[in-house]
Amino acid sequence: MGKLRVLSGKEVCAVLEKHGFARIRQRGSHIVMQRAHDGTTTTVPVPDHKEVKPGTLRAIIRQSGVPRSSFEIV
Repeated sequence: MGKLRVLSGKEVCAVLEKHGFARIRQRGSHIVMQRAHDGTTTTVPVPDHKEVKPGTLRAIIRQSGVPRSSFEIV
């Protein structure tokens, strides 16, 4: 398991978009990303900050179901 990169909120959204998520709305400093998959809908809030904290990034990875390797240092 590699080390997570330091990403901005917009970079996190770009990774999620590559995995089928779409930007639904933004309110204040949070962007809501959503994906319909196999009859279920997954909704993930992403803070629009310059740097997303590591714990927050791990929560986004867990909630979204996107492979952790997409967010790791290459």
